Amino acid sequence: MAQGVGQGIEVINVSMRYPGAEQFAVTDVNVNIKPGEFFSFLGPSGCGKTTILRLITGFIDPTEGEVRIGDENMRGIGPNKRPTAMIFQNLALFPLMSVADNIGFGLEVRGVSRPERRKKAVKLLELVDLPGVENKKVSDLSGGQMQRVAIARGLAVEPAVLLLDEPLSALDLKLRQHMRTELRKIQRRTGVTFVYITHDQGEALTMSDRIGVMSASGILEQVDTADVLYNEPQTAFVADFVGDNNAFAATVSEVVNGYAVVETSFGSLKGINPQQLSSGQSAIAFIRPEAISVVEGSSSLENIVKCTVENLSFEGSFATVFLKAGDDQSFIMRQNNDGSTPFLEIDSEIEVCFGVDNTRLLAFGEVADA
Repeated sequence: MAQGVGQGIEVINVSMRYPGAEQFAVTDVNVNIKPGEFFSFLGPSGCGKTTILRLITGFIDPTEGEVRIGDENMRGIGPNKRPTAMIFQNLALFPLMSVADNIGFGLEVRGVSRPERRKKAVKLLELVDLPGVENKKVSDLSGGQMQRVAIARGLAVEPAVLLLDEPLSALDLKLRQHMRTELRKIQRRTGVTFVYITHDQGEALTMSDRIGVMSASGILEQVDTADVLYNEPQTAFVADFVGDNNAFAATVSEVVNGYAVVETSFGSLKGINPQQLSSGQSAIAFIRPEAISVVEGSSSLENIVKCTVENLSFEGSFATVFLKAGDDQSFIMRQNNDGSTPFLEIDSEIEVCFGVDNTRLLAFGEVADA
């Protein structure tokens, strides 16, 4: 059952400061969400994700800038007049109502007859793979089933845009992972534009067509696909927040043909220089744990670091090795358990290496744990 094609959303130069607040909740946000796209805003708590959702759905208007859905400026248009529906973190279902009545609630408000509401509820329950439960009370359902009912209720009013405010956060890990797949399936079946907010990287990376990463200060740092965000972060915050990354404070000493040499507390490193940092500039060198390997014999890689094995954590398919370079620089290396990994003893001294193209040099700035 297709709901039709979703509409695009433009957030243009949007800043929001709540009455009485000294600081902006979000600052100069620009993003173009495509029709029918599954788009996620990813960031830590308090970064302004929910503010953006409220701006799109119409609970608030921006202090500066504009929000457009389709080709229409939404300023002054309330939530009930916008082509949107929202699923809240607590789902906001009515526990003593039947499933069918919950799904049809928005339609009842619009004056749709009871037989039509029920017919729509039955079809939507099939869409969300929950057939035959229309007569059950919501209180009799499992957590995952409640999630599906909430989605069906949101889709009942045939929105062009469905906004989801961390709807999986209350579920246990296994069910959360299952519901990620189900949400993506539902979005593809309907063609509705999904705008999802989360602080969970796994949710954003696995479900989304594109992701906007927001920093703790309310700035939209980067918008890209999951693979680009992971492999080509454009700012220190994105590099630090998306996935595990080793971050080494550094100073640029030389710049050559898109690469740079930096000085760290444990020696020189060479890496790619996407921001065109200049000599003398403060930087952070980022290296993913899986890009680091033990030097056995000689290595063709330019970045070689002498270090001490501080600890090992065996996690089945891989092991995390905790290393220390120089006097105080701790970092981690990840090794696959494929039978070829050399055994490392705690307190042993080793050399590790990583490629220049796996060493990303970015301007010193806000990071996720700052």
